[in-house]
Amino acid sequence: MTDQVIASETQEEQLLAAIDLGSNSFHMVVAQLDQGELRTVDVMSDKVQLAAGINSKRILTDDAKQRGLDCLSRFAQRIKDLPRDDVRVVGTNALREAKNSSEFIDEAENILGTPLEIIAGREEARLIYLGVAHTLADDQGSRLVIDIGGGSTEFIIGERFEPRVMESLHMGCVSYTKRFFSDGSICAKKFKRAQTAALQELQAIKFHYKDIGWDSAVGSSGTIKAVRNACVSNGFSKDRITKEALHQLRDMILSYEHFEEIEIADIKPERKQVLTAGVAVLCAAFEALDIQEMSFSEGALREGVLYDMAGRLRHEDVRDRTITALMQRYHVDQEQADRVEQTALLAWAQLKESWDLSSKHYDMLSWAARTHEIGLTIAHSQFHKHSAYMLTHSDLPGFNKREQLQLATLVRGHRRKFPKDEFKKLPKRLQESYRRLCIILRLSVVLHRSRSKDRLPAITFSADHKKIMLAFPDGWLDHHPLTHADLEQEAEYLATSDIKLKII
Repeated sequence: MTDQVIASETQEEQLLAAIDLGSNSFHMVVAQLDQGELRTVDVMSDKVQLAAGINSKRILTDDAKQRGLDCLSRFAQRIKDLPRDDVRVVGTNALREAKNSSEFIDEAENILGTPLEIIAGREEARLIYLGVAHTLADDQGSRLVIDIGGGSTEFIIGERFEPRVMESLHMGCVSYTKRFFSDGSICAKKFKRAQTAALQELQAIKFHYKDIGWDSAVGSSGTIKAVRNACVSNGFSKDRITKEALHQLRDMILSYEHFEEIEIADIKPERKQVLTAGVAVLCAAFEALDIQEMSFSEGALREGVLYDMAGRLRHEDVRDRTITALMQRYHVDQEQADRVEQTALLAWAQLKESWDLSSKHYDMLSWAARTHEIGLTIAHSQFHKHSAYMLTHSDLPGFNKREQLQLATLVRGHRRKFPKDEFKKLPKRLQESYRRLCIILRLSVVLHRSRSKDRLPAITFSADHKKIMLAFPDGWLDHHPLTHADLEQEAEYLATSDIKLKII
């Protein structure tokens, strides 16, 4: 049997799982990757309402944490036999907002046995669009996608599989329920206040979005699904949400005095508590963006996560495009970045076994080498700190918050004093490996400090736990005294962190 056939069969049998820890509901989808296409084999969900458990001090309560962990324990049973690299877990607005989310994350990772990624609002929007685009027909023309979640609402304009503009606004069915309908009572005055607050949020994007325009509007996730189903079941519309149908549903909701009284066809009991706020947000979106009708897509964030994972397996990683765009935006010296990257990756190849470095470390080292000089756009003085700041706080499509921190930590530490305290900000299990990656990056930068186009000689890298050795061809350092001096200075920097650099 040929290697090609074996690879093909392996791919056909591969299962991928995506877990979406939303502010209202937790969802998991397991799909089979077959010839580059994904076929759903299992779906699980639970209305955890994590955002409802965040108090006025932005602390996630013990009850809310326990609801979430109990749900994840059930999910964990379903994925226990899957390789950890085939499972991806993402957290959204509630975990972005809670000050003590790290406590929940630690326990969740122990239960699931895989990292939990907190993604930024615009990254959430990108993944939602990816999920919607792969679920709908591959039509020509641009589309506006709206996803109302528990704590935020995402707005994306894109064409085919490429989002053009993305935004995440701080309004959702759970957060607005807490803010405007906390006692469960319903009245026109409260509804108007909620809709007005949403319209104020939409001021930030409505003119820009309407200038760009779109050919069709699509909604995704639970709130819009519930609204579409209710409009159809009650005869307000045929298969879409029209503006008139939405207003009819609004009026029906306002005929009730309390959430518990709501009896509307196709509205599930667990949806009653957040339906009123969700409809207020959707009414505001229709009004601000002048939407006349909206279709619904079954695909959303979790499907987007799956397709993003599948793309990485096919070496179609959006993070590579993000890094390239970042380099262009900040006018990075491409040739110098290439030189540093090549030497760093050569060192990784020689040190990966002795330092226990993986392919994930390879990618992160590559991206760090390519972006370590972006801070020069601001100033030469302390440019490594500027670079790290930009990597930490920019919207980087494809990267989650933890990956941005890891990348920024490497870049922050690539020159001058070795910043050992910076690595303490990383999860403990990553600290040692990232210190080692940073040493590799530092040495690569030192070796190319002259920015010379001349190729380096064949250098041998070797290491043990606290020592790294560089072996040069006989006489080469004698003919390159400045490089030798730079390496000796680097040895002094590393010595402050109990790392010995030996030059042979």
